[in-house]
Parts: sequence; structure tokens; C-alpha cells
Amino acid sequence: MLQKTYPYYLANEPVAANTDLEVTDKFSGEVATRVAMAEAAAIDKAIGLAVDAMPAMRAYPPFKRQAVLEHCVKRFRERYDELALALCIEAGKPINDSKGEVTRLIDTFKVAAEESVRIDGEIINLQISPRANGYHAYVKRVPIGPCSFISPFNFPLNLTAHKVAPAIAAGVPFVLKPASRTPVGALIMGEILAETDLPKGAFSILPAHRDGADLFTTDERFKLLSFTGSPAVGWELKRKAGKKKVILELGGNAAAIVDGDQGGKLDYVVERLAFGAFYQSGQSCIGVQRILAHASVYDALREKLIAKTKSLVMGDPKHEKTFVGPMISESEAKRLAGWMEGAVQAGAQIVAGGKVDGAMFEATLLEGVKRDTDLYRKEAFGPVAILERFNDFEAALAQVNDSDFGLQAGVFTDSLAHAHRAWDALEVGGVVINDVPSFRVDNMPYGGVKDSGLGREGVRYAIEDMTELRLMVMRETW
Repeated sequence: MLQKTYPYYLANEPVAANTDLEVTDKFSGEVATRVAMAEAAAIDKAIGLAVDAMPAMRAYPPFKRQAVLEHCVKRFRERYDELALALCIEAGKPINDSKGEVTRLIDTFKVAAEESVRIDGEIINLQISPRANGYHAYVKRVPIGPCSFISPFNFPLNLTAHKVAPAIAAGVPFVLKPASRTPVGALIMGEILAETDLPKGAFSILPAHRDGADLFTTDERFKLLSFTGSPAVGWELKRKAGKKKVILELGGNAAAIVDGDQGGKLDYVVERLAFGAFYQSGQSCIGVQRILAHASVYDALREKLIAKTKSLVMGDPKHEKTFVGPMISESEAKRLAGWMEGAVQAGAQIVAGGKVDGAMFEATLLEGVKRDTDLYRKEAFGPVAILERFNDFEAALAQVNDSDFGLQAGVFTDSLAHAHRAWDALEVGGVVINDVPSFRVDNMPYGGVKDSGLGREGVRYAIEDMTELRLMVMRETW
């Protein structure tokens, strides 16, 4: 079970300032623990101490950064079950998914440990004209400066890891605001980081209400803001962020295309589509929201997918057989139910699921959804998927692109030509062939275009954002 209370971490130290933040068990609705909440003065102090820590962090050598990350890997493994249960309780994530996320947390820190000693530079040949004769140029990467991180509720371990682990590898101090609905995993991460010899001020982890956390965005002492969350919030933060670099990992309404050559592989396709659409109650920005199936396989796919959707077990996320747990809140379930009802009123049909009880939302499949409805145009962020038919592959690609979002897309096809055509034509950050867009490995570049964000995560790519190039030109004789 969770501890009764958790402190926040200010400049590497636990501070039990209060117990103002109630964290609920998302299945029972009961208060599971209480967490210290940071006021503006604590956030301001943390930023100042991060600035003060910058010289020590620059001087903190790569092998020591690697040792810190390796210590975290060791301690995450030792506390694996605790981390998984905490995630299951605070996020309502089914226990098997929770264990999977702890595994990804470990993977991300492992990759960061390896990358921490690979932050190399280059030699540039300046001999492009006689005037550069006798000059040499060298480039290295240096830490950008203190960073502000804001992480979301849906992957409170792994998406926090994708900010924290690269920061340690890059040698930048940071102040992190975890989601107030799911802060516990980040605070356990802080407890483990506090066991290391990171310079004072290297990290602060401060739960705070959104309306009291403007400093995470507006304070000019930060040199980078990395935000993961909703598009509406993310783009507003970018507007307010001033001169600092901004990395946004935002939402999507991801599509999966099932080409007409999948007749013998439909069972595999259905398994993956059901996973992509409904795992962790659909609360993933790369969850499958739109399924486009070729007319030649549509009817068979529809029958199998309806049966699979109806078979998914909904209930207490602590039970290993549970596949669909609660959404993060009853208000989010009501919001999605309203979108579903609007689509039905516009002519859509619910062919599986559709029942809502509090925060519990059945895995739901619809067809005939009009393309101008909220359920089609916006990010559902819940266990709802739309099934539709196509006849022409080029038309299907155009239909996927008919979206304000562009995070990832999946294409099931045996045609190498169609795979490459999708890679060329789809306006997304990543195209996944023969799997769902929900597929992610933690060392790959991950991010989107259009309203889905700016920049890329994945440890090496995040390190590039958290460092900047510094050039030295040397004249050989003078």
C-alpha cells in the first residue's frame, strides 16, 4: 500500500511542508495518500537553487552522471512491486499495464546511463576557401541550463522518466511538476535520486496546482520548458514561455489502416487493434482512435473486433484479469460520454460497449461516425474507437491526414510499396508498419507535428534539446 504521506523534494531534500494534496484511489474514489503541495515561494526557491547548481552540474563528470542513473535502475528494480502498485492505485491503471510501465521506466534510465557517456562533439573542416587556411573548428555540446518539466497523469512514471533521465545524462538541473492527480511515482523517483551525490539543487520535484504553477512556464531563469499534456494547455504555455526553448508532447487521434491483404492475419490485427484502442482505458495520446479497414476485409474484421471488444474484462485494476480500469476521473468519463452521445445523435451506431458508470467506461466501438463530430475530430482520450471502411489506399492516407493532429499512425500491410508510400505521405511524427500507432520503444525519436507538438523525446533526442552546441575556432599560427 501507499505511505500515509509523501514529502515534496526541494533542492534534493524531502520537505514535509503540508499534506494539502489528496491523491485518490481512482477505482474506489477513496483518499489513498496525502502529498505535500508546493506554494509559489517554494517553486521560486527551487528555481534559484537550480541556477546556483549549474556550475556544479557542468563540472559533474559523465561517469558520475552514469553512476546516478545506474543507481536508479538498481533501486527501481528493488522497488518494482511498490512502484507498480502505487501506479495502479493513483492512476487506476490495470496492474499488468502498471508493471509494464515500471519496466519502461527502468529501460529509459538504462538507455540514459548508456547515453550519458556518449555526448560527443565533432571536428569541422573549414578549408572551403583560401581565407580559412590555417583555421580549425571544434564543436561540443554543453548543458543548456536549468530546465522546467511538466508531466501528465497517464504515464506518470515513464513520461516523467523521459524528462528526468535525459536531464541527468545531459548535466542540467531541473524542477519538475508532476501531475497533481498522480504525483506519487515521481516522488518515489525523487526519494531514490536523493540517495545519490547529485549536486545540491540538481533536482526539485514539486506537486502544485496548475493555477499556482505559472513560474514553471514564465520564469526566465529556465532555459527550456518540456511539457507533456493536452494541446490546449501546451500551446498556451508556449505562448507564455518567453525566450526559452519549448518542447511539447501533446495529443492525437491516431489512426490505424488495415490494408486489403490481411485476410490470413486478422486475428493478430484484431489483438493489436484492441490493445491499441483500449489499453489503460484508452488514455494514451497514441491510442488507436480511428480504424480504417479495406472493404475486402472490413466485414470479417468488424465481426472479430466486436467480439474481442466485448470480451475485455472491466473492473478493479488491482486484479490481474482486468484489462479496462477506471478513467482518471468521473468528469473525464462524462466528457467522453457526451461526445459519444453527440456522434450517435448524428447517425453513428455503437456496435460494442457504450455503458458508463462513474469513472468506469466500457471498451466501446462505433461505426458510421460523422467526420465533423467531436468524437472524430478531437482526441477521445478514453476507451472509444471508430471503425470505417475504405476502398482506395491513397484515399485512406488522405483520410488519416484529415486531422489537426499528427503524432503516430499504424499501417497493417504486406505491400512494401504501400509501407513506403505511407511513410512518405502520412503527416505524423512516426509511422508504424504492421502494428498499432501505440507502439513505442524508449530510445526511438517520439513526437508529433501539427497540433501534436514540437520536438522529439527518446533519450538521445531529449539530450540534444537539453544541450546546445558550442563552437571553438582555432587559428594555427598567429
